Amino acid sequence: MTVTPMTERPYQECTRCVMDTSDQEILFDENGFCNHCTGYFEIISKQTYQGEASDKQLELLIEKIKKAGKNRAYDVVIGISGGVDSIYTAMLAQKHGLRVLAVHLDNGWNSELAVGNIEKILQHLKIDLHTYVLDWQEFRDLQLAFLRASVPEMETPTDVAIPAVLHKFAAQYNVKYIFSGGNYVTEGILPKSWHYDAKDVKYLKSINKQYGTGRLRTFPTFGFTKESWYKLVKGIKMVYPLNLVPYNKKDALRILEQELDWKNYGGKHHESLYTKFVQSYILPVKFGIDYRRATYSTQICAGELTREAALEELKKPPYDLVQIKEETDYLCKKLGITEDAFQSIMNQLPLSYRDYPNSRKWLEFIYRAYRKLKGQ
Repeated sequence: MTVTPMTERPYQECTRCVMDTSDQEILFDENGFCNHCTGYFEIISKQTYQGEASDKQLELLIEKIKKAGKNRAYDVVIGISGGVDSIYTAMLAQKHGLRVLAVHLDNGWNSELAVGNIEKILQHLKIDLHTYVLDWQEFRDLQLAFLRASVPEMETPTDVAIPAVLHKFAAQYNVKYIFSGGNYVTEGILPKSWHYDAKDVKYLKSINKQYGTGRLRTFPTFGFTKESWYKLVKGIKMVYPLNLVPYNKKDALRILEQELDWKNYGGKHHESLYTKFVQSYILPVKFGIDYRRATYSTQICAGELTREAALEELKKPPYDLVQIKEETDYLCKKLGITEDAFQSIMNQLPLSYRDYPNSRKWLEFIYRAYRKLKGQ
């Protein structure tokens, strides 16, 4: 294997948000503004809530979904993690009279608080829930393979499984629409260099082949070919309704807490114990990637946080200095490795997707062709 060297560049931090050169591909203009916040403002000016136009667009979408769901058990499938965005999306769909099938992926790392949020709130909303449980031995082996591969995409196994399972249930119940809680307002900034394309099945299988102990027999993969089959043959569409409403994270939190007794789990995506550990400890300590920068930068651009407050928060460590030993012990025990083995993984030279077989060039060609056909 040939190791691709990381190019060194002088440290620089955006003067408008808090993104910096921990993203190796970041660009700055003459004002010191980075491409992330500049791109954020361009996107939200066109692809987020636009008043009456978005209201009408959502109204027409709901009518279309109800028509497609006629004589079927459900109108829409929604992936539920227990976090703010997915729960709020489910509530939004229910308030618009859609018959929702909630689907939760159980990868073995759910926090008790997230599970409690899901069960309690869906019962209150009278929404049916299907939980898809991954084969733990197989999934654990795949997670370990990505850890041993020394790449920052440690969450790729979960990121692949979620859309695979959502489309599987949509096809099973002949539902034509999947709602995602993803949105530009709260997730508009995330460097591509921090997380390579999860739809690259060649990349996933190459890492499993090199560092895993067996074939992926039951794991639900989801690459470009399978996604195209669901779209073109089964007619299933992924929709992002939060981009069509005046979505504000603080308001959403307040509504969920007051109306649905939702309990806060702490940080972004911390409904998963593994995600919390990866983002708050492994990524910043080993790769110099602090996901708080992306979250805070998005909040700054959305007017929910001042840059000064974000910089003060970034002075604090991303993980709890007291709890980290306990969390490390839990991770090692659950993954079936010793603490020495985990430290050996942490001490390995950081690599990237470029150091493994992948389909980047082919996928980029396909994406360009698709955008050209769509006129984007």
